[in-house]
Amino acid sequence: MRYVSTRGAAPVLTFEEAMLTGLARDGGLYVSETIPQLSHGDIAALSGLPYEEVAFRIMRPFIGDTFSDDDFAEIITKAYAPFNHPARAPLVQLGPNHHLLELFHGPTLAFKDFAMQLIGQMFQVSLGRQGKRVTIVGATSGDTGAAAMEAFRGLAAVDLFILYPHGRISEVQRRQMTTPPDHNVHALALDGHFDDCQARLKDMFNHFDFRDEVALAGVNSINWARVLAQVVYYFSAATSLGAPHRPVSFTVPTGNFGDIFAGHIARAMGLPIEKLVVATNRNDILHRALTTGLYQTDGVSPTISPSMDIQVSSNFERALFDAYGRDGAAVAAQMDDLKSTGAFKISQGALETLREGYASGRASEKETSAAITHALNTTGELLCPHSAVGVHVAEQHLGAAPMVTLATAHPAKFPDAVETATGQRPTLPIRMSDLYERSERVTQVDNNLTTLEDLIRERRAA
Repeated sequence: MRYVSTRGAAPVLTFEEAMLTGLARDGGLYVSETIPQLSHGDIAALSGLPYEEVAFRIMRPFIGDTFSDDDFAEIITKAYAPFNHPARAPLVQLGPNHHLLELFHGPTLAFKDFAMQLIGQMFQVSLGRQGKRVTIVGATSGDTGAAAMEAFRGLAAVDLFILYPHGRISEVQRRQMTTPPDHNVHALALDGHFDDCQARLKDMFNHFDFRDEVALAGVNSINWARVLAQVVYYFSAATSLGAPHRPVSFTVPTGNFGDIFAGHIARAMGLPIEKLVVATNRNDILHRALTTGLYQTDGVSPTISPSMDIQVSSNFERALFDAYGRDGAAVAAQMDDLKSTGAFKISQGALETLREGYASGRASEKETSAAITHALNTTGELLCPHSAVGVHVAEQHLGAAPMVTLATAHPAKFPDAVETATGQRPTLPIRMSDLYERSERVTQVDNNLTTLEDLIRERRAA
């Protein structure tokens, strides 16, 4: 299996190379050259299997000879051992034909754990085999950073730096990043919003002298391995609800498009997905783009679902690449327009392809709070505000096929929003009950590339 850039001008890589590289040197994102196909029988055989076995069967065709079967099985076992539910990703029924996929039973209470725990184990094996050390820099709107900290803290071959928007994430999200005591992980509070963090991350990758000097690697959703790990729970959920004998639909609360693009990959592999619904908060650039064909940034408004407060959705580039018939030059031109003007127009043909693949909707702050209230009153289920955005939008797209809404985080990560909507303040699991008492380590930094690069050089050498 080989991997190509969405902008068509970077070297073709193996899975291991793409995993360790992150962002392609032409600024694009790596995707697999082909999509492995599963037969009706292959998919049916997944029903009832442990999550780890489903993960092995779904991901194995993508990794080539990077890991042996035994090594890869051990990596998967170690990755999901810290999860606090035997099903790893259990389904809960919300109503007739509407189900919630709980993706918050990992060590940091968010769906990012499914990918990050796996990547941590893969990096450790790969780097140990090669005798290499890398500097990982990530940008987070809240959950990715905590998941990365948990996955990479204490590893001898990795220095990890996480950029997060100062004052724009929940206190639980912040403390999960600032309290690990391990000296190889560093929380950097950037003066700006998430798109600024993401922009500086990409600037570092495109500054090749710096990139090579510090052996820069990335674990944001720009990393293909992140997307690949998320493909698995689409198969586990769908087969639990009768696939491949009947189709299943999914609604995904998303800001950076990685989680729902994983659903697209699952569908391309043969999983019968009837609808893939993009759910956005009031920072609804993805919904507007799919509705109007114009992708135009319009400033970021803080919301009670802060992990979705994004205007530059990195993984949408992967969807565009497929919509444009894998024409890297066309995608590169649109990304140039976005960088220079803050907008680009999707061609009619590509827009029709995107609309065939994705539906969309948005939830206001009032609608998000109402969804939290309604879910508790009718089902006893406490939703985080991001999951509530998904539930609200999903209700507009219910049909004959079972609908699965992805619950992306534990409600205790956003206690203020949940308490305002329900009068109940969700509590952290016992293993995290002392989070507010732990000492914090954090550095506030200016939104300046040179300042960031100097800081990273200094800290990684310390």
